[in-house]
Amino acid sequence: MQHFFIQIKHIAILALLFVLASSAVFAEPNQVEDFSKNSVVVASAKYLGSTAESMAEAMDVIFNRYGAPDAIIRGEELGGGFIGTLRYGRGSLQFQTGGTHSIYWRGPSIGLPLPSGAASKNFILIYGAKTPKEVYKRFFGIEGSLIVGAGIALNYLQRDDVVVVPVRVGVGFRADVSVGYLKFTEKSGWFPF
Repeated sequence: MQHFFIQIKHIAILALLFVLASSAVFAEPNQVEDFSKNSVVVASAKYLGSTAESMAEAMDVIFNRYGAPDAIIRGEELGGGFIGTLRYGRGSLQFQTGGTHSIYWRGPSIGLPLPSGAASKNFILIYGAKTPKEVYKRFFGIEGSLIVGAGIALNYLQRDDVVVVPVRVGVGFRADVSVGYLKFTEKSGWFPF
């Protein structure tokens, strides 16, 4: 039981540090010129530090299912857990029609996680949203990851007709299959619910 409280303490400290860091100004990433498959492969590989070949494999899975995205998010995420997992992230939301907006996300998941902690860069593809208001919501889904190749993980979250596909490459250990959500907002916060 003492180990559990130590884990909770570490998660709370990570969340607090992330919220404090979120309030600082961070560099705006270069915009993707268009959202064609080739442009998204190159931009995501460059941002995530992956090879274009392995990223093309991941994007094939997504583009074959949904086509070109309406928006993308580039950001960083911290997460960890023992009984469940908590995630906190921040990034830049860019729409295909133009315009870039700050975005933050957080969310819990519960299920069958192993003790874990991770820091990762995320490249998130968004389908069915034309405005930031359609993205600043909770998106539910199965929080297990589909490992596509070369350590690239992706999963699908959905709310109504809007689908969010986080693509992650990161440092740390995370192994779980659980149910959860991500809540996207325009302001940072620490409370995951």
